Amino acid sequence: MNKFTYHNPTRIHFGEGQIAAIANDIPQDKKVLVLYGGGSIKTNGVYDQVVAALADHQWGEFGGIEANPQYDTLMQAVTKIQSEGFDFLLAVGGGSVIDGTKFVAAAASYAGDDPWHILANNKPVTAALPLACVLTLPATGSENNMGAVVSRGKDKLAFMSPLVQPRFAVLDPQTTLSLSPRQVANGVVDAYVHVMEQYLTYPADAKVQDRFAEGLLLTLIEEGPKALATPDDMAVRANVMWAATQALNGLIGVGVPQDWTTHMIGHELTGNYGIDHARTLSIVLPAVMQEQRSCKEAKLLQYGERIFGITEGSTDERIDAAIAQTIAFFKQMTVPTRLSDVELGSDAVDVIMASLESHGMTALGEHGKIGLAESRAILNTAL
Repeated sequence: MNKFTYHNPTRIHFGEGQIAAIANDIPQDKKVLVLYGGGSIKTNGVYDQVVAALADHQWGEFGGIEANPQYDTLMQAVTKIQSEGFDFLLAVGGGSVIDGTKFVAAAASYAGDDPWHILANNKPVTAALPLACVLTLPATGSENNMGAVVSRGKDKLAFMSPLVQPRFAVLDPQTTLSLSPRQVANGVVDAYVHVMEQYLTYPADAKVQDRFAEGLLLTLIEEGPKALATPDDMAVRANVMWAATQALNGLIGVGVPQDWTTHMIGHELTGNYGIDHARTLSIVLPAVMQEQRSCKEAKLLQYGERIFGITEGSTDERIDAAIAQTIAFFKQMTVPTRLSDVELGSDAVDVIMASLESHGMTALGEHGKIGLAESRAILNTAL
């Protein structure tokens, strides 16, 4: 296990009725801007609960943040903040709303000439407005970490800063009951792949992290299909929500190598073709597993044994079975597992390759050895 420093300052309010905790966790002297997406929170009761919790606060609202938050939209929120004097941000929604709010928090305090440089040029965030969130779609883990992804046209870029880590997060499983089956499936798959990209590398003698990761994978395999089959089961919703948060709050990734190849290729699929983020991951991950099977051999065998009980057969047969079981789970969650499932063919490979190169994604993987040739092979395998 590698040395590490771990600190997660986000206070979690978990369970039904916890939106009321907002009242005490945001200082009374703060002027709060509530940011949200398409407006579903106004039909499912979440907005009303937020309004009640902010009864003694001065506040305003900004809606319309997209599923892949767009820079131009977010800059409209920055303008509103600077003109009206808001000094605390409350994101109410899924990972996209939270990611967008993180960027708004940083951009509103940015001292440079163009906040886009935070994303495009990796300019450091030196100041940010305080923010918190009410999670309504468990998937990304953004409610409990310091990362965010923002889009501008076909560019989908990420940044990280401890200054945009939410001060607190409300996780009420009841807020997820109005999600569509597609949103539920996407959330489960997104969380699953988050775990895999911190787990499926090479052994680092990090037994605690491995067992935590495996516990999350098993929970998602068990509860994910139930969330589709019995959508009103609050116990299932609670376990999915907590698993998604734990998948990317930093804990299972400390002291271990990580491989975010699937996400980097997936971002280009979303940027160029508008495919749901989670569905890009379900397409790319099996191909990464296949193409990187040699360097991931030990963890693939461990994954197959501990997650799916695969203990018999040759090394290749066991790895094949582990990949097949992963694909079977994704299909059970009704997400695509090949580019052809989303009506993309070989022409798309060249488009994605050009985007990877333009964004400098030329040395991916836990060893930094997944170059353009290897990424092309992954995409060809995903056809």
